[in-house]
Order: sequence, then structure tokens, then C-alpha cells
Amino acid sequence: MERMLQGELVRERTEAKEALRGAVREEEGGEENDSVSPGDGGARPEGISRDSFETCGVSASSGAEAGDAVGAVAAEPPKAGVGRAIILVLAGLAMVGPLAIDTYLPSLHVIGREFAVEQVLVQQTLSVYLFFFAFTMLFAGTLSDSFGRRPVILGSLVLYVAASFGAALSPLFGHLLFFRGLQGLAAAGGAVVGRAVVQDLASGAEAHRVMSYITMVFGLAPAIAPILGGWLHVLFGWRSVFLFLAAFALLMSVALFRLLPESLPRGMRHRFRPAGILADYGKVVRNMRFLRLILSMGTFFIGFGLYIGSAASFVINILHQPETGFGWLFVPLVAGMVTGSATSARLTRRFSTGAIIRIGFGVMGVAALCNVAYTALFAPALPWAVLPLMLYAFGMNIAAPGITVTALALFPESRGLAASLQAFVQTLILAVVSGFLAPLLYDSAFKLACGVLAALLSSLALYLPEMRKVRA
Repeated sequence: MERMLQGELVRERTEAKEALRGAVREEEGGEENDSVSPGDGGARPEGISRDSFETCGVSASSGAEAGDAVGAVAAEPPKAGVGRAIILVLAGLAMVGPLAIDTYLPSLHVIGREFAVEQVLVQQTLSVYLFFFAFTMLFAGTLSDSFGRRPVILGSLVLYVAASFGAALSPLFGHLLFFRGLQGLAAAGGAVVGRAVVQDLASGAEAHRVMSYITMVFGLAPAIAPILGGWLHVLFGWRSVFLFLAAFALLMSVALFRLLPESLPRGMRHRFRPAGILADYGKVVRNMRFLRLILSMGTFFIGFGLYIGSAASFVINILHQPETGFGWLFVPLVAGMVTGSATSARLTRRFSTGAIIRIGFGVMGVAALCNVAYTALFAPALPWAVLPLMLYAFGMNIAAPGITVTALALFPESRGLAASLQAFVQTLILAVVSGFLAPLLYDSAFKLACGVLAALLSSLALYLPEMRKVRA
């Protein structure tokens, strides 16, 4: 049965390839295709629909020429599409990592007192988690390209459950730090491989919409997690937070078995060859457009990461709220993220991906300037101190799905690897921010606001070549 399916897939790809070759030959006379929308970099051969052309790996904004699409068709299988159940599972898997970041934040001060360590050292339980999380992202997607998506996600969940129980039972601070690192190693599977699953099942505008919906659903985690963590801490102590994380991972393991099919057929997998993997990473790293895109997203994400890394100090010391008051920071942030993702998905029906990204940058710019002005003129007070942060998160999630899809589309045959590298860069930046930058700024709301503005300007500088390419 599997051979029959593979044979049918090869036949369909061959027919599509021949059809596109014929269309390309008809276009060799130099006649431009009127069906290409303004601002598109690549020519779409006549007779080939926009969706089919983008499915071949040539997005309207990629700037690839029609002749390059022939090879892409041969490499790409037909897309199956993504149903609601799969979106919910992927969103839940993506929540595993953020829950381990945000749920225990209200307990940081108490953890320091219980283990008799300074707050700067307790802060490293977050940065160590993020460093190991980022490290695993380099390999999770690549392993899924070789062994399939489901086995990698399942193995990650099993390790995550064990690490969560270990953290809950830690008798010494060193043990807690070790198990936090192990949690970070395990948490990356669902986050990275889930992005590759989206690219396996969808392309073009559909992939953009699916990525937006996943971001919108999993974005609920940072809003719910610190509130839930605060109440777990007050009622049962900080160790109950890690027991909750273990239970959630077990729930997602069941959902994986029942609802998420394997999206990468055996015939499309790569042989696991470490030398080849390193060569593939070298190819991706040498692509300057890919690097600019992921660094641009990583740097505007610093604005969000600064407040995550500074959450305990910002909520308790600056806003003067108790351990159960973290919702004052995280609910507005997540409300901005969720509405931004939903808006980004809706905008795909009217605007190009590049235009949506520019809208996101504009919104973030207004938010960052308002935040600097407010903190320079007034003492931080609720709700005014968090409203600019909500607007910034709104703009951030308008831009992020488009940048993600554009970056991963540059490597249609190695999406898992490209997704790993993109997630690695973003998380490594967040780890550095949490461990080193946030402690320098989290004693002042004005310093945090200036840090956000500086990060956004750096991100915009990295993205400017993309804007010039569209206008050219």
C-alpha cells in the first residue's frame, strides 16, 4: 500500500513538472504574465494557479524566477491541508515550552529564600532553561526530517515529564538548576517540529493563516501560566508548579497519539548523516536573506523578552503587585499577541505578506515611542504602564507569522532544519536577554522602555533590505 501511494505521488509530481516546463517554454518569448500581483518578485507561468505556483516552493514575494520552480515541483508533494484538531494539537505542543518559562515566575523570590541563594542566581534557572532549549532547537527539526515528526515530539514529551518531576523533588538548588536545563532540552521538540508540520501540510497564504492561528492559541499560555502559577504557589507551594507541568505534558502525549498523524512520509525523509546535516546547516547559514529575516524577528522579540525576563521585578517591585498579580503584565501582553495573530491571518486576504510585515513594524514603532514617553514623564501605574506593551505585542504578532513563513519557504526541502535554526536564534537571544540584559534594566521602567525601542530600531535596520527589494 505504501509503495502504491509513493508511486501515485511520483506520478502526480511528474505530471505537474511537465506541465510547468511546458508553461515555462511558452513564457521564454519574454512576455510578462499579467497575473502576477504588484510587488511580486517572481513570474508565474500562464495556466498555473497562484496556489499551485506557491505550493511548488515559489512564493509570490520570493523573487524566484519561473524556471527555478521546475526543480521545486519535483521536490514538493501535494499539500494535505491542516484541520482544526491538528491546529489545536500543534498549539498545545507549542505551549509546553512557554508554560515552563512563565508558570514558575511568581515563585522566583521564594525559591531564592528557600535555597538561600541570591536573586541573580535564581534568575539563572530561567536563562539555563532557555540556553538548553535553544541548543536542542538546532537538532529537533533535523532529527524529525530523518525519523519523522511524531517520534521526535513523543520522545521530547517523555523527557520533559521526567525533568518536571525531578525539578519538583529537587532537594538542592543545584539539582533544580540541572533539571531546569533538562526541561529546556526536552521542551523544544513540540515548538520546532510543529512549525515543520505546518509547512508539510500547507503552503503560501494557507500556511501563513495556520501559523497565525497556532500563535494565537498557544499565545494564551503566557497569560494563563503566571496567574495559575501564582495561585498554585500560594495554595500548594512552588513545587506544585512543576507537577502541573508534568501533567500537561502527559495530556499532550495522549493528544499526539489520537489526533496528530505523521506528516512526513518515509519517501520524503532524509538519511541521518551528521556530516550532511552540518553541510545543510552551512548552506542555510550562508543564505544572507534567511539570516536577516530571522535576526530581524529575533531582535524585535527582545522587546517582549525584556519584560518576560524582568517580570518578577516589574510586577512586584515596580507595579507593587503580589504573587497573584502577574496577570496585570501577562494578560495585556497575550491579548496583544492573540489579537495580533488573528489580525495577521485576516490581513492575508487583502494584503501581501510584505505589506503585513510593514504594518506590524509600524504598530511596534508607535508602541515603543509611547512607552518611552510615558515612563519618562510619569511614575508607572496601572493600567497605563502596560498598555504600550499590549500594543507592542499586537504589532509583533502581526509581523512574526509572515517573517516565519517567508524564511522557511527559502528551504522547501529542509524545513525542519531551517525551523530549528530560526527558533534557535530567537530563543538564544531571549536567553541572553533574560540572563544578562534584563538584570541591568529591570530596576527601572524607563530603562526597560528604552531597551525595547533600541531593539526595534535594530530589527528594522535588519529588515530594510526586504523593503527595498519589494520597491525595486
